[in-house]
Amino acid sequence: MTEAARTVRYVRISMFTTLTGWTDKAVRRKIEDGVWKQGREYRRAPDGAVLIDLEGYERWVEAGAAAA
Repeated sequence: MTEAARTVRYVRISMFTTLTGWTDKAVRRKIEDGVWKQGREYRRAPDGAVLIDLEGYERWVEAGAAAA
């Protein structure tokens, strides 16, 4: 995702699944299993909603590609 294409940094899980093709269950499992860390790949909004950090997600993807 290029900087020009992205206008927001944090999105709700429903938007994240639309953008990436990941399922809601897969995202929640990454969070529950501790694969994605709060403050790194996601944050909680003041109302408790889970917001995925698109920059954090991109770093996670790129780190996995570098390790492969």
